[in-house]
Amino acid sequence: MVTPYATIGQPVGRAEGPEKVTGSAVYPADMHLPGTLVGKCLRSPYAFARILSVDASAARRVPGVHAVLTGADLPDMLVGRFLRDMPILARDVVRFVGQKVAAVAADDVDAAEEALQRIEVEYAELTPVLDPVDAMRPDAPVLHPQFMSYIGRVDTPQEHHNITAHATWQRGDLAAGFAAADHIFEHTFRTPHQHQAYIEPHASVVALDTQGRVQVWINSKQPFQVRQQVAEGIDQPEAMVCVYPTVIGGDFGGKGSFMDTHVAYWLARTTGRPIRMAMTYVEELMAGNPRHPAVMTFKTGVKNDGTITARQARLIFDSGAYAAFKPARGVSYGSHCAGPYKMSAMQIDSYMVYTNHVPCGSMRAPGDPQSVFASEAQLDLVARALGMDPYDFRLHNIIRDGDVSPLGHHWHNVMGTRTLEAAAQASGYHQPKRNVPGKKVGRGVAIYERHIGAGTSVSKVAVAPDGTVTLNTALRDTGSGFYTVLRQIVGQELGVPYNTIRMDTWSTNDTVFDTGAGGSRVTHIGGQATYGAVQAVCRQLRDLAAARYGWSAADIVFHEQQVLVPGQLPVRLADLVAQAGVPVEAEFTFTADRDEDLTVFCAQIAEVEVEDETGEVSLTTFTTAHDIGTILNPISHQGQIEGAVMQGIGYAMMEELQYDEGRVSTLSFGEYKIPTMPDIPELRTVLIASESGGPTPYGGKAIGEQPVSAVAPAIVNAVLDATGLSIAHLPVTSEKVYRAMQEQADAA
Repeated sequence: MVTPYATIGQPVGRAEGPEKVTGSAVYPADMHLPGTLVGKCLRSPYAFARILSVDASAARRVPGVHAVLTGADLPDMLVGRFLRDMPILARDVVRFVGQKVAAVAADDVDAAEEALQRIEVEYAELTPVLDPVDAMRPDAPVLHPQFMSYIGRVDTPQEHHNITAHATWQRGDLAAGFAAADHIFEHTFRTPHQHQAYIEPHASVVALDTQGRVQVWINSKQPFQVRQQVAEGIDQPEAMVCVYPTVIGGDFGGKGSFMDTHVAYWLARTTGRPIRMAMTYVEELMAGNPRHPAVMTFKTGVKNDGTITARQARLIFDSGAYAAFKPARGVSYGSHCAGPYKMSAMQIDSYMVYTNHVPCGSMRAPGDPQSVFASEAQLDLVARALGMDPYDFRLHNIIRDGDVSPLGHHWHNVMGTRTLEAAAQASGYHQPKRNVPGKKVGRGVAIYERHIGAGTSVSKVAVAPDGTVTLNTALRDTGSGFYTVLRQIVGQELGVPYNTIRMDTWSTNDTVFDTGAGGSRVTHIGGQATYGAVQAVCRQLRDLAAARYGWSAADIVFHEQQVLVPGQLPVRLADLVAQAGVPVEAEFTFTADRDEDLTVFCAQIAEVEVEDETGEVSLTTFTTAHDIGTILNPISHQGQIEGAVMQGIGYAMMEELQYDEGRVSTLSFGEYKIPTMPDIPELRTVLIASESGGPTPYGGKAIGEQPVSAVAPAIVNAVLDATGLSIAHLPVTSEKVYRAMQEQADAA
């Protein structure tokens, strides 16, 4: 039955919007517990150095300062999400500019900053390693001599003293695949650091109760993992740590870590007072956990007709100084980089390598924007060398139903061809290019496929005797709006307005476990948990109504906050529950492993203008086509697409943490450029519905990470089409294009 409250598929606004725009939403930096002190950290000015001495005596005498801690004041513990390799405060050595060396707790920021200035640290500077390729040389300095003793490392011998992990994906006979090729191409590509650029920096508040239990308020999307990481880092049982819900001001992958929480704990324990720590954006840019840079070499074998016979990729990811912020024990980055193309053999080797750069972590579709850029950019070079149109080259090789993916998966209902064709149609790819005086016009295409996320989530739905509907979840909304989508699911099934449903977010004490947000999992896993809980509530309500009124439970529907049976007087939902005398409630846990037979496609086409005199690149139109199921909320769905495309444009054309002898020099958004509205081209979105739908409630598919990874190669390929120049190192700046054009002219 379609009702005014049937919100699934409707473009409804954010249920949590009023809370945010009125300022009543509580972020960690808003937490003001009685007696709260400000925590601040002194950070290393060197990329690599031995610590000879630390003198904090003058800092401790600053009025308003309650504690000053150095590494020598703390237990010799290492912390990390999976690989525990980072000290809470540096003890004997610093490995990147921005590493925490000392910490202060004070009445206010001014006192804390003054104390930091009075801490005297003597260093012996060492020669840093600033390139991951150099870090793999046999004579490279050993950055972590004790690596084999670290908890959480991959249980294999270390191949090189600076390699944290190495993963290989392979299928078929690689040598035979290359032997069958008429041509073999090899190219190397590089990508830079990219910061997540969320509005709200990392922040946390830590307090100890009278029993010594640790209370944490943190803007992390994965509270149960934070509880584990904090407990491990302070050598306490997980039951001694509780992570409470707060609002998150943006994530994009970067807020799954503990960041400064362990420091806050030790300051709280030392002072007996709650500690609030909030990073500035200078600290974020020098010591956050940005997207990994990478150096990637692709080797591709093809026949004369363009058939791909084999692909080999060597991916070297710059871990930075530590691997503590990685979302996995080993290397999970790069498995998609062979692309959605048929081939008899492939091999991907992915390395994570220590350097003296800022430690890196997750960012939207981790590992894929780097490796898909290199993969798709090389395909254009291969196509043009063969004299083929890049679109035709992809269409010739793309996987169709019945084919085997490069990793050996048998995808069902493969939407790659339809998505690519729809992108070409909407973009006018096959139409003649415009003639723009003084500029060259080019078009570029790229394709990406990504799985749908997996994990565990728990939801509880309750209807009170007064008719109030409450949804409980341990998930943290990272700003993407899934609290609205979850309420839409409950409203759809109970026939109540979605924006009247109360949302109560559990702490880690309130339920057993939740995987948390990230990895294109929330609408699938959290949605199914919520759907299961509300369905159980509906069954109870039908049974109540059937028993009381003699109705058939199968005939009962919920509509406009009423319980209905055809031909009978309606009963208010609140009245039915009031007659029961107790809330009607149900809790449901949903767990799913990744379905390797299901993937989602995205095809994107960029059109650029390149100025002849300066090399300036202007992105004029961008077409993004998506393989979709049921869209639960069109506004949120389109918002995910537009936000991801903007991040991809930034990655392609402007974003880069720049270094000066190991020091990040882009320490503000005046220097670290991200796209603003004038940078956004005409955006054309094409949605191609598949017959089989997806695994979320009502048949939806993932969208959060799908639009980001093909953006950069589409733009780079458009520049190649316009100029004949391959830009192998992101971002594509006018300076790089101008230099390449000058070299091209000189060579001619």
